[in-house]
Amino acid sequence: MHKTLLTILGAGLLVLPATAQDTKLLARANTMADKLEPKVIEWRRDFHQYPELGNRETKTAAKIAAELKRLGIEVETGVAKTGVVGILKGGKPGPVVALRADIDGLPVTERADLAFASKEKSTYNGQEVGVMHACGHDTHIAMLLGAAEILASMKKDLKGTVKFIFQPAEEGSPVGEEGGAYLMVKEGVLTKGPKPEVIFGLHINSQTEVGQLKYRPGGTMASADIFRINVKGKQVHGAYPWAGVDPIVVSAQIINGLQTIISRQTELAEDAAVVTVGSIHGGVRNNIIPEEVKMEGTIRALNTDMQKKIHEKVKLTATKIAESAGAIAEVSFHPQTPVTYNDPALTEKMLPTLQAVAGRENVILTKAVTGAEDFAFFQEKIPGLYLFVGGMKKGTNPEKAPAHHTPDFYIDEAGMKLGVKTLTHLTLNYMEGKGKK
Repeated sequence: MHKTLLTILGAGLLVLPATAQDTKLLARANTMADKLEPKVIEWRRDFHQYPELGNRETKTAAKIAAELKRLGIEVETGVAKTGVVGILKGGKPGPVVALRADIDGLPVTERADLAFASKEKSTYNGQEVGVMHACGHDTHIAMLLGAAEILASMKKDLKGTVKFIFQPAEEGSPVGEEGGAYLMVKEGVLTKGPKPEVIFGLHINSQTEVGQLKYRPGGTMASADIFRINVKGKQVHGAYPWAGVDPIVVSAQIINGLQTIISRQTELAEDAAVVTVGSIHGGVRNNIIPEEVKMEGTIRALNTDMQKKIHEKVKLTATKIAESAGAIAEVSFHPQTPVTYNDPALTEKMLPTLQAVAGRENVILTKAVTGAEDFAFFQEKIPGLYLFVGGMKKGTNPEKAPAHHTPDFYIDEAGMKLGVKTLTHLTLNYMEGKGKK
C-alpha cells in the first residue's frame, strides 16, 4: 500500500510517491546523518589541513579511495589524473545516479585562525605559493563521503546504482595540462561502466546561512571564456605620433567600446553578462609608441545564444575600431567552462525533495551567479542539478562574511549535515520516482 511522502508544494510540481520501506530509508538516512556529523567534520578538517592543487591531489585521492573501499564500494583511481570514482550497485534494479564533489585547493595562503589551518606550500605556474581550501572543496569531499557511507549501509535496499565522482582540478589545471570535469567526461566517466542518467552536485556557500539551500532552474552559473586581443600599429617616436599608428590609444578606445556591448547591445532583462579586460601590456619606454599592445579578459554569459552574440560583438568592436585608426586587431577566444545549466524538468521534479529535507522556508530560488563551475561539462551530457548549501553562521551579516577564494574564507561546519542529507535524499527519491511519472 502506497502513501504520500511529499505533498504538492506548488502548482505543477511532481509528487514522488513512496512505499513504507522508502519512507523508512529516508528516516534512516536522517538518523545516520545526525550520527555521522562528527566523522564528517573530522574528514573535513583533515582535508582542510592538507590541501593540494589541481591535478596534484594524490594524497587527497588516496584518502578518498581508502574510505570508499572501507565501505565496500568499487573504486577506480587515476581518473582524469587524480580523480576517484566509486560504484555502489544496489540490491534492486533501477537508474544510475551520479553524485559529484570537487577535491582541489587554491594557491591561497590561509589567514583564518583555525587549529586545523593549512600550512601547506606548493608551486603554481612556477611560483611558490601557499595552498588552501579557500572555496570549500574540503567540505564537498566530506559531505559526499558522508552520503556514501549512508547509501552503502542500505545497499540491499537501493533501487539502482550510485556513481560517486570525486573530481580534481575544478579550479583549473596547471598551464599546458588538461584536467577537471572536461577531462573526466573526455575519459568516459559518464559512458564507461554504469551510465548515469542524472547527476547531482552542491557547493557550500560562505555567505548563505546554515540550514538553507539555494537553487535555480536553467542558467545558474555563467560560462567563462578568455578573449585575447592583439592590437598592431606602427612604432614611432613619442614626439611624432602622427608618423605612426598608436596601438595604446586604439586599445583604450577598444576597451571603452567593449563595455558598450553589455550596457547598450545586450538584452540584460533576459540574463546577466560580463565583459572584463583584466590584463593589458604594451610599450617599454615613455617616449616610444610601441608597435603592439596585447590585452586579455573574460566573458561571462548565462545562456549560449547570448554567449555567441557577445563573441561576435567583441570581434566586430575590436577589429572595426582598430581599422578606423589604421591599426589591426587580432581577436581570439578560448572557452573554459560552459553555462552551468540546471535541467528545468529535473529541478522541478526534485524541488519537493529539497523542501522536505530542508524545510520549505529554507529552500530559496536564487539569482544567477556570474562565477563559473565546471560541473557544467557533466550537464552538457546528462541532466544535472547543482545547488548551494549554507555555510555561514546564523545571524552573520553576509556582507561581512569572508568571501570564497580569500585568505580569511570560513565555513560553519554545522552546515555540512544538510549537505549530506540533501545528496542522500536526492538519490533515494530519484530512484524511487523512476518509472512513476
